[in-house]
Amino acid sequence: MALLDTITHRGTAKQHRPWPRAIVTDDGWRQAIDQLTAGKCTLLGLWGDAGDVHMALLGETFDDIAVLSYACKDGQYPSVGARHPPAIRLERTIRDLFGLEGTGALDTRSWLDLGFWNVRHPLGKKKPAQKPAPYAFLPAEGEGLHQIPVGPVHAGIIEPGHFRFTANGEHVVRLEQRLGYVHKGIESLMAGTTLDDAAKLAGRTSGDSTVAYAFAFAQAAEAALQVKAPPRALYLRALMSEIERLANHFGDIGAICNDASFSLMHAQCGILRERTLRAAEACFGHRLMMDAIVPGGVARDIAADGAAHVQALLTGVRRLFPRLVDLYDNTASLQDRTVTTGIVKPDYVRQFGAGGYVGRASGRGFDARRTPGYAPYIDLKFDVPVLTAGDVNARIWIRIREVEQSLALIEQILARLPDGKIQAAIKPNGKICEGLGLTEAFRGDVLIWLRLDGKGRVERCHLRDASWFQWPLLETAVEGNIVADFPLCNKSFNCSYSGHDL
Repeated sequence: MALLDTITHRGTAKQHRPWPRAIVTDDGWRQAIDQLTAGKCTLLGLWGDAGDVHMALLGETFDDIAVLSYACKDGQYPSVGARHPPAIRLERTIRDLFGLEGTGALDTRSWLDLGFWNVRHPLGKKKPAQKPAPYAFLPAEGEGLHQIPVGPVHAGIIEPGHFRFTANGEHVVRLEQRLGYVHKGIESLMAGTTLDDAAKLAGRTSGDSTVAYAFAFAQAAEAALQVKAPPRALYLRALMSEIERLANHFGDIGAICNDASFSLMHAQCGILRERTLRAAEACFGHRLMMDAIVPGGVARDIAADGAAHVQALLTGVRRLFPRLVDLYDNTASLQDRTVTTGIVKPDYVRQFGAGGYVGRASGRGFDARRTPGYAPYIDLKFDVPVLTAGDVNARIWIRIREVEQSLALIEQILARLPDGKIQAAIKPNGKICEGLGLTEAFRGDVLIWLRLDGKGRVERCHLRDASWFQWPLLETAVEGNIVADFPLCNKSFNCSYSGHDL
């Protein structure tokens, strides 16, 4: 049974593609919340609009998606987070950006608005900025507890975020995050822009996932305008996606081991990452392949000798990477740091709909490439590795197995790469139209919802990183561990600050 068949709605928006968007009132909105709390579907996204809130749901078998829209009454809507915790931070963000209030919300503290903006509710009815009250971190009670504030400025060259530890000696009792320090206003910047400019902004939401974001944005635009990218462009997009996945997984595996004081793995994985980035530059003219994917196809074809560079990369990785895997697996001191550290319970992963290696390491086998699936992956063969231990070690092994799958996928892509055009014409259709894009980045699913006016300009665009549903789980993973293991846990998640803060 389709998701919408279980939810009362007043009709669907005909201009919304490829999945339906239903208009609901109180009954339908609350029915959707009931479905979420019963575990019959997963929250895929929750975002604001001019007087409306939208909620994207993913069916139990991952192949059914529906978007619900609720017209707020006096700037209010029934809180989803009051009964479904994964929505809490999203609702706080809606309040900060639009001024829309979730009635019955459990947490009304600001989230992205840290008091630095010159206006309140910049995407809604703007109000003068006010000097904020000191942020109230959640209390923890007990004997011998002390707090350790970390950040937002850190010792390494990393993005800013604040972490407030409550500990008993070395053991963490509670971790609470405060993010938003890298808010760039991307959704505000997109409003009124051309598709070309908006695509560039999408690709800069989180630089390490620029391909995945550009891919999802192109999907949304093409769905809205009913344009099909040429087959060659689709295969080139997948090639870029898998190269991006390889580079990031190599970097993560090495960095996690480095946080366990095993610098040899860090150095060797760094070599593989560098070779991957150089191959990307040789193929597409940019180490991160930024701005290579555009609505309608790709902006540039693979270089004439690009396939040779990729084959050389695959040969080098297959020669070195298995030796590094053996080194990791047979180093007892390293295993002692990663095994049983930072466990995420499978129930939490299912409730929060966590994707990527965080979800798959704790038993949730969701991969947007497979289900609901998108071209050209629906025609390619690959496995989705799943483990159940949920610890740092499991998250490393998921990355290892995904590297192996990416190598096989790249070989298939090169073997099947069709000839032909690399870009289809994108033309406004004179009507307001909407599209939804969903891709699998290296850390999990990226969701983009887009509305275009009749001239092909962006009226509204919402971007959701996988990190939104992973950051809260890091708080649970650290509890009961020692403070010194936080960097190890944190790196094993490697959530995006920039992608989250928008």
